[in-house]
Amino acid sequence: MSDRLVVLGGGESGVGAAFLAFKKGIDVFLSDKNIIKSKFKKILIENDIDFEEGIHSHEIILKAKEVIKSPGIPNDLDIIKKISRKKIPIISEIEFAYRFTNANIIAVTGSNGKTTTTTLIYEILKSVNLNVGVAGNIGNSFSFLIALKKFDYIVLEISSFQLEHIKNFKPKIAIITNITKDHLERYNYNFQNYIDTKFNISKNQVGSDYLVYDSDDFITNSEIKIRTIKSKKIGLSFGKNMSENQVFTHKKTIYLHIKNNKLMIPIENLSLKGMHNTKNSMAAATVAQLLNIQNNIIKESLSNFQSINHRMEHVLTIQKVKYINDSKATNVNAVYYALDSMKNPTIWIVGGVDKGNEYEHLFSLVRQKVKAIVCLGIDNKKIIESFSSISDSIHETSSMMEAVSICYKLARPNDTVLLSPACSSFDLFENFEDRGNQFKDCVRKL
Repeated sequence: MSDRLVVLGGGESGVGAAFLAFKKGIDVFLSDKNIIKSKFKKILIENDIDFEEGIHSHEIILKAKEVIKSPGIPNDLDIIKKISRKKIPIISEIEFAYRFTNANIIAVTGSNGKTTTTTLIYEILKSVNLNVGVAGNIGNSFSFLIALKKFDYIVLEISSFQLEHIKNFKPKIAIITNITKDHLERYNYNFQNYIDTKFNISKNQVGSDYLVYDSDDFITNSEIKIRTIKSKKIGLSFGKNMSENQVFTHKKTIYLHIKNNKLMIPIENLSLKGMHNTKNSMAAATVAQLLNIQNNIIKESLSNFQSINHRMEHVLTIQKVKYINDSKATNVNAVYYALDSMKNPTIWIVGGVDKGNEYEHLFSLVRQKVKAIVCLGIDNKKIIESFSSISDSIHETSSMMEAVSICYKLARPNDTVLLSPACSSFDLFENFEDRGNQFKDCVRKL
């Protein structure tokens, strides 16, 4: 065994970890069985970081002192099994980066609402000129962020994949937005495995830390009751458990009572609309109060916030037809929120790589709101089978231009065209951003 650190994966996360290791004087080797993108390869070459691509050299990897596994790499890969058998420690990039910062960490996970909540928190902290960075599943990797600059506060969006292989990572404030069935193909179609991974965000917390969670979310609330969690718990509720919660809604107003500081925010003043966004705003306001940010600034930030890319993003209105990009909706629950917020007859673009979706949760909304379904994927069979008894207007497409063209032909004034795929993007696109950007480009060409 050598003293070498091995990083598996040459994307944002892996190259970030290798770059941070290099900056800290650690002997590091990066391996990617695919070809590394030129922008990442440039970083490795310019910093003289040892790497390979198109192969995993087992003889080098299996001599590592420690292995950082990028989140996109499946746990059942042959090389991962061999590393485990040799008892070489495997850690996540989040765990590795955590070793090299003293920043106050605010970490957000959940099946839906992570990006919005993370961005809201970041914008509030930035508005009072705190030295704050944002990273993780959004923008830069955690490792890249701290390799480039020292921060007092870091807001992290963290997926379940990034919470695997956590040893000591401990956020000062952890947020679980909600837990619904997602990524089950990663967890042997065992929902509990996915839940357990999400709760890794709080497993190292102590009594002086905080866990903010949605107490109306059945799964999260049930788990909170049976787990030993040492941090202070703050539940968010839509008026149900008002006596138990420090943050709740009542008569269209959000009430917060944290650290003897009372704050009321009329829901109509929030810039982000919809019940799910009200919860995201409640979570962000809770964090801001925990950090002693002034009430007027919290209110102002939440009323001025602009929508984020690929999340219910209004692209254009053409001939009185609205086109909305919700490419980040990669599971059924996210689509539920999107369809629920539709006020006009909707043409729904759906499809991609299925993640064990249970589409029956959408049946009643599809009956009420959707006038046509446009499938966009290599394999649309499951979607067609699921909705054929509910909609008599289902169309198959295999490119974004084809999908948008069909929507244009089907749409009438005051309709809405909604890209809200419920699936991963990797069959036809690089990622959900690529899918959303292609949608926007195609709409602009109409």
